[in-house]
Amino acid sequence: MNLSQRPAQVADVARRTVALGLNLAASGNVSARSPEGFLITPSGREMSGLAARDIVPVTLDGVAPAEMRPSSEWRFHRDIYAAFPEAQAVVHAHSPFAVALSCLRRGVPSFHYMVALAGGEDIRCAGYATFGTQALSDQVVSALQGRRACLMANHGLTAWGGSLEAALNLALEVEALCAHYLRACQAGEPVLLSRDEMAEALEKFGNYREED
Repeated sequence: MNLSQRPAQVADVARRTVALGLNLAASGNVSARSPEGFLITPSGREMSGLAARDIVPVTLDGVAPAEMRPSSEWRFHRDIYAAFPEAQAVVHAHSPFAVALSCLRRGVPSFHYMVALAGGEDIRCAGYATFGTQALSDQVVSALQGRRACLMANHGLTAWGGSLEAALNLALEVEALCAHYLRACQAGEPVLLSRDEMAEALEKFGNYREED
């Protein structure tokens, strides 16, 4: 990823989260790692209208330019980059099915082999904490251990990847899995894949991700 193009690319992915139905208005946020820390979408701005000039640089100490307000959720972006060296981008969404499932405080179990795309045999739901707090960041980072995506109780989903495109695509996959799981639950109790079956899927997906 060209460093000079990163603000424009963050803005582009933010706009696409709206176009693809992952976010509405000012909900959600997107970031990409930078040499000084990370670049993140601003607070309280409609995602569909963001441009490169709106993207806020933030240091790993949480310092941003005085005239710019980073997303209120900057803490868990910072902590994801600190905890997961492979993470180059983060997409957080308030997508309909992920929100619905998170409000049940349920994660996504091994009902489908594509769950392995998130890095494990399930997709966890992080415990609830108030948005924008360090407590929420701690819950998210805990739920992401060994994973590249999680749900967030009564909130939405978060996904990270080796590029902005990879993070966006994983967020889309997780939203689709939440939709499939909720629909399957309406018809009965989904049959879960065994640990051995998921281990085989994980092995096949070992290198199945987009890189920079």
